[in-house]
Amino acid sequence: MTNLLIVEDETRMREVIMMLLSDMQLNMFEARDGAEAIDIFDSETIHMVITDLKLPKAGGMDVLGHIRESKPEVPVIIITAFGSIDNAVEAIRLGAFDYVTKPFTEDKLRSCVEKAMQISRLTSEVEYLRSEIESKYTFNNIIGHSSEICDILRLAGEVSHTDTTVLITGESGTGKELLSRATHLNSPRSKGPFLPVNCAAIPAALLESELFGYERGAFTGAQQQKKGKFEMVSGGTLFLDEIGDMELEVQAKFLRVLESKSFERLGGSKTIQTDVRIIAATNKDLEKMVREKTFREDLYYRISVFPIRIPPLRERRSDIPLLSHYFINEFSTTFGRRPPTMSDKVMEMLSNHPWKGNIRELRNVLERAMILAKGDKITSRHVVLHESHDKPLGELDLDQIVKLLILDHRVGLEEMEKRCINFALEFAGNNVSKAARLLGLSRATLRYRLDKLED
Repeated sequence: MTNLLIVEDETRMREVIMMLLSDMQLNMFEARDGAEAIDIFDSETIHMVITDLKLPKAGGMDVLGHIRESKPEVPVIIITAFGSIDNAVEAIRLGAFDYVTKPFTEDKLRSCVEKAMQISRLTSEVEYLRSEIESKYTFNNIIGHSSEICDILRLAGEVSHTDTTVLITGESGTGKELLSRATHLNSPRSKGPFLPVNCAAIPAALLESELFGYERGAFTGAQQQKKGKFEMVSGGTLFLDEIGDMELEVQAKFLRVLESKSFERLGGSKTIQTDVRIIAATNKDLEKMVREKTFREDLYYRISVFPIRIPPLRERRSDIPLLSHYFINEFSTTFGRRPPTMSDKVMEMLSNHPWKGNIRELRNVLERAMILAKGDKITSRHVVLHESHDKPLGELDLDQIVKLLILDHRVGLEEMEKRCINFALEFAGNNVSKAARLLGLSRATLRYRLDKLED
């Protein structure tokens, strides 16, 4: 129910207002003067206010000023005498929602209150949604206790309090947008807009108009003026995802915005100032692209003032159990079920999988497992892992093979040595001398290592 504060020194007028609004599901508070109104406003949760301008102790303008300073989202309706409309107009200029003049009609008052109630409800909904977003996109929701994640959160926390341009790199599915949102919401710009733009999802011909906007008649089909993202997000943060896919021509114009904080709409000549913080992200090797002349060197150094690399999931496998339990609890809440347990075999499967799709792939696998598991336990038959689509080993060099074994398959040095020796012996028909030659060892050295493995 909406809490309405009525501020009126004439008892009869307060009673009339309350009677006219009695069927509108309002919980009404009364104040006889401005000082009492301010006390009630500060002690109660008031959603809207109706106040006369001429009041004892503190006037209506004082009440309006106090409300605008403490809770500017609360709509204030001014009641004024017919001869004091200039004062009401001044009150509107200072932030009042609307005004009615005495003597007012029932329809006028009710219409004004209904509109204010709509504004109050919408404001409450926006604040609720904002709080939900802020609780979801915080550093606390970036799951992990590995040293890599701790370092990333430390860096992001330090840079969030500045306006420094940030470049987040990492494979798809590692959480680049989540980190960028958390950085924004922990920054002084948190009350401003956060606007993500996927440079890879927008055709090159349209990306320029999306970023800078255009004037009417700028090109065929431009029938009216349109603001671009730089103009819309002024005061907030613009997140440019997959910036490595931005065409060179757009890169040049983007660089100018970074340097001058100004731009022109397509087809226009007016210079528009913008106050925007840039967070960029990519899964590409921008340094390599600079060398290949497919990404501007000056732009690269301009956006990589504060680089943060998010490692792929296979490089921080200690976080997999924590992430898995987090997602299981999340889906249990969504599905209205008790969280199932996971067998040791399932956790081993998850920990050893290469996760080419990173956290996004892990989340999808566990969502499917939750749907398939009807009981209170997730087993290996509920977990469907996609096969890796990497190049065949014959197309990889030795360094890549070693990296694949260590990072993707978690094979240690002792295990690699054991497998190499066993394969050589099998290939040589258990002929130790021949196996030694295959491994580049002397027969005595191979025999020594065999004896060591048998201990």
